[in-house]
Amino acid sequence: MAPRLSPRNARRYFFLCTLCLSCTLLCYNLILRGGHPSMHRREYQHLGCPPVLGGKKLLQKVLLCPHSGAALTFPSTDLSSYPDWSSKNQTEIMGIPAKPTGHPAANATAAPRYGHKKLPQAIIVGVKKGGTRAVLEFIRVHPEVRAMGTEPHFFDRNYERGLDWYRNLMPRSMDHQITVEKTPSYFVTREAPRRISHMSPRVKLIVVVRNPVTRAISDYTQTLSKKPDIPSFSELAFRNTTTGEVDTTWNAIRIGLYALHLQPWLNHFPISQMHFVSGERLITDPAGEMARVQDFLGLKRLVTEKHFYFNKTKGFPCLKKPGGGGAPRCLGKSKGRAHVQINTEDIEQLREFYRPHNIKFYETVGQDFHWE
Repeated sequence: MAPRLSPRNARRYFFLCTLCLSCTLLCYNLILRGGHPSMHRREYQHLGCPPVLGGKKLLQKVLLCPHSGAALTFPSTDLSSYPDWSSKNQTEIMGIPAKPTGHPAANATAAPRYGHKKLPQAIIVGVKKGGTRAVLEFIRVHPEVRAMGTEPHFFDRNYERGLDWYRNLMPRSMDHQITVEKTPSYFVTREAPRRISHMSPRVKLIVVVRNPVTRAISDYTQTLSKKPDIPSFSELAFRNTTTGEVDTTWNAIRIGLYALHLQPWLNHFPISQMHFVSGERLITDPAGEMARVQDFLGLKRLVTEKHFYFNKTKGFPCLKKPGGGGAPRCLGKSKGRAHVQINTEDIEQLREFYRPHNIKFYETVGQDFHWE
């Protein structure tokens, strides 16, 4: 049977154990500091890390402030991707699972990621089948533009997801660059002007318009390629083919009532904050139209005639590198497709229908697009 310790000896053993544990922790801390017995405040400032004062902050130091010469790799995240970084998302940065935010994880040895995600300063809001994809692809050639390739449909379909979700979809950009997105359905969505104004009353809006008759035929052609069994163009465009009464409930027709759709936008934005691109001139003079777009956005005219060549097969301008280096880049196969043949009488009736609406649109925007 082991002899019992006296209270005095017990206290001695407890003191020795505590002393040994303290020495162990001290040595461990000194090793992680690089063997230096002390580190001056200016050295911490050089590393951008606060002094470590105890064991509870040890893991935090290793994760957030890895030494450049450390051999170990710990989960980390580029803090430049968190412009609104605060204590509430420190758990995610420390490696604790959280809801996805669109910021992919990196490690201490990963290359730095530059810029940050911003809400768009310019939006191409319309119109469908007007040439919005061409404007987006042409303007993103500019080095001071960062554009989202897909259509987010935030202000018409995904508004309940919130601005943080929307911002996270945007590409990273530097302070001198502007972010652009395009969703053509915004122009015909009544809630879109108010929602966009709530995000930023200073955002610049680009509207690409086209002869509404040609636009309707193009719209029908696209739908027909996906649904070959739909009714004929005449059946959809007219309530009564005998009298020629136009059916304005059909979206392909209704979208072309530009003056009607423009009114809600003017309740929230001055006309000077909107730029109207001619879809016809975008084909015949892409450099001239893009020069005016660059002026509107406050950019230098760097996208010029040197960036374009006309593809006779597609009947549409394509992009090329100035100097002829590299293969030219055209829009997708669906762009420039041949339209369905519509009888002349239907086209003339639609021209007469749109004429007063077009004139009102010209007067409102102060620009004649010569569609008559």
